[in-house]
Amino acid sequence: MSQNTKTFVIHDSNSRGHTKISWLNSYHTFSFGSFYDPNYMGFRSLRVINDDTVVPGAGFGTHGHRDMEILTYVLSGALEHKDSLGTGSVIRPGDAQIMSAGTGITHSEYNHSQTEPVHFLQIWMIPNKLGLAPRYDQKTFLPEEKRGKLRLIAAKDGRDGAVIVHQDLDLYASILEKGDVVNYHLKSDRHAWLHVAQGVATLNGAELKAGDGVQISGDEKLEISTNASAEILLFDLA
Repeated sequence: MSQNTKTFVIHDSNSRGHTKISWLNSYHTFSFGSFYDPNYMGFRSLRVINDDTVVPGAGFGTHGHRDMEILTYVLSGALEHKDSLGTGSVIRPGDAQIMSAGTGITHSEYNHSQTEPVHFLQIWMIPNKLGLAPRYDQKTFLPEEKRGKLRLIAAKDGRDGAVIVHQDLDLYASILEKGDVVNYHLKSDRHAWLHVAQGVATLNGAELKAGDGVQISGDEKLEISTNASAEILLFDLA
């Protein structure tokens, strides 16, 4: 169910789509694969937020994408990436990996560990133009950069060391402990999406759990806190 207040709508984690097979446990914030809901087709330029857990040694074999900005954010474990650009890397907690599919790219993603699961978010964003040259970038943001504050990790202009994304958006990450409060002022001509990646958080008095998302539009002052611990992503969207 969705809860409405004056300025925001809460998308309950229990309303997400769910895919569970032998090697993958995946929750879909927006319509994806066999999960289709016309009320959950994305928000602004956000198209996919998948919360994936992959068992040791398994993963997604080589497959293709076009005309999509794909950001991977690992919560625990390590994810091994290889693509048709010749890029090979391991993505770990704190890393933000961006891949512009553009005119076409193939890649594979596997759990780097043979003993531990990997838990990550994969986020798809519609680019601001089609037919871009495929590209890849990855940067590390240390926990202390995000602890008790909003750290910009992706932006159109790549400022403050963020990875560049071909869309008019700013993506912030934050790790919160009990007593931490972060504030953000959303401008009147902008929109926001808050995703609780882990733990429990409070947004303007509304209690949120892992997997919950909140869509916000217009001039709004956001206050985010936790009574325990939380890791959140905040998208500022055109």
